[in-house]
This record gives sequence, structure tokens and C-alpha cells, in this order.
Amino acid sequence: MLLWTALLVLAPASGLFATTPKLVISLHPPWTPVFEGETVKLTCSGFSAPLPRKVYWYSGNKIIKETKESTLEVDHSGDYRCRIGGNSSASDPVHLDFTTDLLVLQTPHSVFEGDSIVLKCQTRAGMQLSSVEIYKDNKLLALLGENTEFNIHRASLRDNGVYQCTGIIRSLLQVYSSSKVKIQVKELFSRPVLTDNLSETRSGTQVMLFCKTQLSPQKSNIRLQFCFFRNNKVLESGCSNNPGLHISAIWTEYSGSYQCKAGAVIPNIWKESQISHIRVRRVDTKVQTPTQLASEPIPAGQELLLICSVARKPANLYFYWFKKGVHNKKKQTFPGSKYKISAVENSDTGQYYCQAGYSTSELLTIRVKVPVSQPVLTLSTSKAQFPEGEQMNFRCEVKGGSSEILYQFFREDEFLREIKTTLRLASISLTAEHSGNYYCTANNGFGPKRSEALKIFVIVPVSQPVLTLHTPEDETVEGDTVTLHCQTQRGSLPIRYEFYHEDAYMDTSLADTGTGASYRFSLTTEHSGNYYCIATNSIGYKRSKAVSLSVIVPVSRPVFTLRSSRAQAVVGDMVELHCEALRGSPPILYRFYHEDVILKTSSAPSGGRASFHFVLTMEHSGNYSCEADNGLEAQRSELMTLKATVPVSRPVLTLRFPRPQAVVGDEMELHCEALRGSPPIQYRFYHEKVTLRNDSTFSGKGVSFNFSLTAEHSGNYSCEADNGLGAQQSEVVTLFIPGLTKNRRGALATGVTGALLSVVGLVAAGTLLFYSCFSRKAGDKSVPDFSRNPSDSNSQEATYHNVPGWIELQPVYLNGLHCPSCLSSSSIFMASDVAGTR
Repeated sequence: MLLWTALLVLAPASGLFATTPKLVISLHPPWTPVFEGETVKLTCSGFSAPLPRKVYWYSGNKIIKETKESTLEVDHSGDYRCRIGGNSSASDPVHLDFTTDLLVLQTPHSVFEGDSIVLKCQTRAGMQLSSVEIYKDNKLLALLGENTEFNIHRASLRDNGVYQCTGIIRSLLQVYSSSKVKIQVKELFSRPVLTDNLSETRSGTQVMLFCKTQLSPQKSNIRLQFCFFRNNKVLESGCSNNPGLHISAIWTEYSGSYQCKAGAVIPNIWKESQISHIRVRRVDTKVQTPTQLASEPIPAGQELLLICSVARKPANLYFYWFKKGVHNKKKQTFPGSKYKISAVENSDTGQYYCQAGYSTSELLTIRVKVPVSQPVLTLSTSKAQFPEGEQMNFRCEVKGGSSEILYQFFREDEFLREIKTTLRLASISLTAEHSGNYYCTANNGFGPKRSEALKIFVIVPVSQPVLTLHTPEDETVEGDTVTLHCQTQRGSLPIRYEFYHEDAYMDTSLADTGTGASYRFSLTTEHSGNYYCIATNSIGYKRSKAVSLSVIVPVSRPVFTLRSSRAQAVVGDMVELHCEALRGSPPILYRFYHEDVILKTSSAPSGGRASFHFVLTMEHSGNYSCEADNGLEAQRSELMTLKATVPVSRPVLTLRFPRPQAVVGDEMELHCEALRGSPPIQYRFYHEKVTLRNDSTFSGKGVSFNFSLTAEHSGNYSCEADNGLGAQQSEVVTLFIPGLTKNRRGALATGVTGALLSVVGLVAAGTLLFYSCFSRKAGDKSVPDFSRNPSDSNSQEATYHNVPGWIELQPVYLNGLHCPSCLSSSSIFMASDVAGTR
């Protein structure tokens, strides 16, 4: 007979499948509490169709309605239950609250594990909420603002508690708080219980395992899955919806710790049973050898005798010997229950068991003592490089060798660990900390044998690199050579270093040593900003902290501009000097110079340009320049010459003759001169507004114009001076040449001062004076007729404008009076003589 002992540590008896259905009341809508004036529909379910004749509804212990329908509408607070027929059990009570509060927190009436819970902060119809807050156990859980719902997505027992909401009712402008609501999350199903049922058949011993649990009646639509485990390893093909598992031909290796799990895939909720310990006892077996016990390795070549025995020996009992994994069978009748191996070989090593009737013995391990072969050390993965801290799994294996083998593991001759086992394979897990050569040894009593070395490379992640900047001076000036150096303190080689400026890639360098990498470049103004580097090896990268670099740019040669309100700088104009260095780091100091004398100093803290204004005078003519200086090297602009230009004054026109009285044929000189004005000056001469001549002069003197007089030259003369700043006209000078016809006579007079007499007046005065003197001498001459036409006189005289000409005016006495403006008698005679020569 099979001797079986099962020691089970089982869960309490509660939680097994219910034998009878349970009535359940559901709500529609499924919320509580409810505002007064509203109704809730109750539904009684959990019975089998068809619907029974009567459904009894209770409020408290009082029947409030008998109906053939499974639903009931209520509008009052209380505890409600339902019962089907006269013999069934009533449902669990459902408590309803109908409230007069303005603000309530509505929660589902029943909450199970895995449910999605919606908490609603509600007001009476027509009222709006704001600043909504949800509290759990008097602690703020969520700020909802104008939202009135809060979701709990997979409820668990951790969500049990007392909930409350607050909010501002806009129409009342007041904060209200709801009553507190207790939420109790119910178990979807109970913790499973593992049970067993042992039996014996002609094919051997078998066991039936059951995983029992109780699903909530309100969640009867949930399908559960069941999994079975032995020593924390899943049995058979995994999990299924079958709560039972059949195991046939129980061997000794089936002894151990058993456990089952029950779970709902949707929602993802699993629960474990308590652990059950099962121990299997079988038919006794023993082994005999000439020299030693069966528990010790048997030297190869010796005789081996296996014996199968039972406590009771029924007649006609057949014995069978098996070697596990080998399909051979030795059949003998009682008492011949022995199996003999004359000379043990290495191939006889293995596990043996016997069968007596329908009973099976425990496995008997036979070990043949054979020296181990050279072990082989391998890794569980093909890679030979491991990140620092990663797990390495070594396998030390021998192809031949028996009995108990001692495996030892070494790194660079340093002992790490040892394992003693009867298997030809041993494995260990090590944390990768050091690169080096690893090997193992195997020894089963004949002396250790060593494997070949296995080289392991441990890859250390790079530490955060440090970026340093090396400059030739304390200040970084444009044109300097800067060296960026990036280095990590730790990290397996090779390491790739990348340099960045404001996230823009600059350069890459691969370092095979631990000295880091450098990058050199010549500074330009664009190189100001933040720099960082990245260090990378085969298992990751790290970025350095940013280092700021400010490039100081020497000022360029400034651009000097001189501006006035017109093309030519005129005395009195506003002149503006500008100085600007197009390149250079601020602050910049500008200096303005006039003939190397500093006029003004101006600072530009943010760069840019500087300006200087002044009103132009003649003293401002000369060379101007400016200078820019930002502390590195001052730069001087090119020189600019400023010439203060003076507009021409009104010119003076002078007519000059070779004699006192101009006559036809004389050469007359016209002289035009502006006493003020910057050259060059262009002079124009006009006769009766007709241009006679244009002349320019680059000196400060006037210009002259000579021509021979003809009778047509009588008339008005004027001149014009122009140096580009505005033309100026002289006063008009009238020239009269005596002896011309009436229609051509005129007077010679000045246009500005009026100090000179007309030619006719002078001639008349001279004639009068002449005749007066002559009559004084003759005593009998009459006074001349002043009323006659001046053209009848032949006398001519020079005419001057403003400035005396070749001859001076002499005092003239008229009628015994002193006449300073009259000509002398000699002048008159000269004029008469000239007239008489014609």
C-alpha cells in the first residue's frame, strides 16, 4: 500500500463557494445621498428565473409593499431590504438618505475592488458651484475649481475613508460644505483557500488540488482565473478558469510548498492562498555494494546491488526497477526484488526507483565515482562587457566526473566563492565591479582541475565631466587662443568628448586615456556665451555644468562723420560730429579732437556711437578726428577737414575811367567786390539786366571787367556775387555818356548812397560856375541857361559808386555858396576841353 502523509497549512474555512444565491438590491441612480423631492429606483436581483409570485419590500423590519415586480421607487430616507417568496433569506439592507442640504457629496452606494469611483459634489437644481475642493479624512485631496466630479480609477482598500466636499454657491456668494460620506471598499472576492484530494489508481498515485474563493453576488459576472504553484514555480500550463488541478504519478520531487492564486483579469486584482506543505513517502529501497554505503559515491568497476522492499509482502507481488529518464524495466517476482550491476560504469550514474504493485518508491540516486574532466567556465550571455553594477552569471561545467563536486570561482587568483554539488554544473551570480580574468576549478576528490580563463571587461559609466577654460590672460580678448578641456573622474575607456557652444556642436575628440580631451580655437566676438561638454562611453553619457565666456573685442577704427545743416558748413550753422566704432566690447569711451585738442569726451556704456554739437564760427575751421577706447587699445579715426564758409556780402560795383569825363572810345573798368564771403566767389556783371560777363576768383578780392565805351553803353549797371550760399546783388549804377541823343541821355549816379550828383547836374553846375567866374572877370557875361538839354554840353566826367576812383571830388561853390559836392573849375575845364576835342 502507498504510504502518504500530507501536511497542509490551510486558510480558515470561511470564504468557500456559497451554496445558495444571495439577494442584492441595486440603486438607480446609483448615488447617495439624494435631494428631497427626487426618487430612487430599487431593484431586487439574485434569484433564478422565472420571477416568483411575490417580492416583499421592507423598510426597517416593516413590510412596506408586496409586489410581483422586482423594482420599487422610494423617496424617503431609511434602510431597505427585499425578500423573494416566503422561505428565502432577505437581502442585506441598503440605507438611503434624502436630504434638504444645499450641497451634497454623492458617492456610489457599493464600491468594490477595481471599480472606478466617481465622487460628485452637487447642489440643488439651478445652482452653480466654483472653487470646489475634495477632502479625505479631513485632509485636502483635490482642488477641482469649477469641476464637480473627482475620479478614483482602480479602487482599493487604501481608498477607504471619510470624504467631504466644499464649494462656493455663486448665487449665494457663500462657501458651503457637504455632509461627510464614508466609503468602504468591498472585496471583489475572498482570499482563496487551497485544498487537496489524494487517490490511488492502477497507474499510480494522484492528487487533485482545489483553489476555492467566494465572489461577491453583486459581481457575479466577473470571471476568475486560477493558478497553482509549487515552491513558487507555476504548475502545468499556467493559469486557467478551472479552480481545480489534477496531478498524476506523484514523485518525491512533488513534495514541497503549494499555493494557489485567484484573480480577475479585468480589473487586474489577484489574491494568494496561504502556503500548504505536502510531503510524500514511498516504498523503501536500499543499495548494497562490496565496500561502501549507497549514500557514498561508488568507484567505477565495483558491483552494485539494488533492493526493493515493502513492510507487508502480499502474494504474487511483482517488482519493477526503473532508471529515471531511461525506458528500461527489470521485472522480478518476490522475493527476487533485487537489481544487480556487476561492474559499475559512469553511465550507471543516475536516479533509480522501484515499483511494487501500484506503489512507487522514492528516487534513489546512484553516483559513480569518476574523476572530473577539465571544467569550462562560461557566461549566461555571449557578451564579455558588463556595465558596472550589472549581474554576471557564471557557469562552471564538467563533461565527465561523478560524485559530489566542489566548484570554486576565482578572479585573478583571488578566491570568490565555492559551491558543492552532485551536478556537473555550478553557477554563481556576481556583481560586475572589476575587469579581469575569471576561472573556476572542479574537484570530486581526485584533485582540482582548472578551467581556462575568461576575460571580463567591466564598463564603468562616465561621471559628470568638468569643463575648464584656459586663456592666456585674465581677460578673454578677441583673437586670443582659448583651450576647452573636458575630463571625467571615472568611466571606462575609450571616452568620446563633445564640445558645445549654446547647444551648437563644436568638436569631438576620442580619448583612450584618462586625461580627458581638449579643443582649441581662436576667439571671435561670436564666441561669447555658455559652453559645456558631454562625455560618452558605451553605456551612457553625462553632461558638464555650463561655463560662461565673455569675449572682449578691441574697438575698431572709428568712423568719424561731420554733418551740418547744408552741403557747405556756414558760419552760424549747427555742426554735428559723430564717432562710432563698428566693432568693440562696451563700454567705449569716445574723444573728439580739433587740431589734437580734446573738445569733448563721451561714454557709451552699451556700445554704439557718440555725438557732439556746436554752432560754427570761423575759428572752428581746421582738422577734426575722434578716438574710441574700451581699455584694450585706443583707435583714432581719419582726419576730416572742416572749413567754415562765410556767405558773400552785398557787393560794391565801381565804374572807373581814365579821365574825369568818360567819352566814347574810352576804356571803362567795371569792378565788383564783396567785402565779406568765403572764396571761390563767382561775379556776374549786368547791363540793363543783360549779363555782360562771368568771372570767378579764389581769393578774397573782387574782379574787374574792361571794355571800350560806345554810345550804346549808357544805362544801368549792376553786379552779382555768389559763393554757393546765396547770390547778392549790388546797387544799380547809372552811366550817362554826353553827346548822345535825347532818348539816350541819362545821369551817372550811385544806387546806394546818392552822394554823387548826376552827370547832368555836374555839367550844369560846372557851367554855371564857369560862367559865373567868367562874368566876374569879364564883367559883362550873362548867367548860363540851365534849362537847356544836357546833351548839348560836351563835358564828360568819371562816375564813382561808394568808393572814390581815380580823381578826388573838389569843393565847388555855387552862387557864392560853398558846395562840397561840386567839381572844381579845373575839372569843369577838363570836361570842357574833352568835350571840345570831339
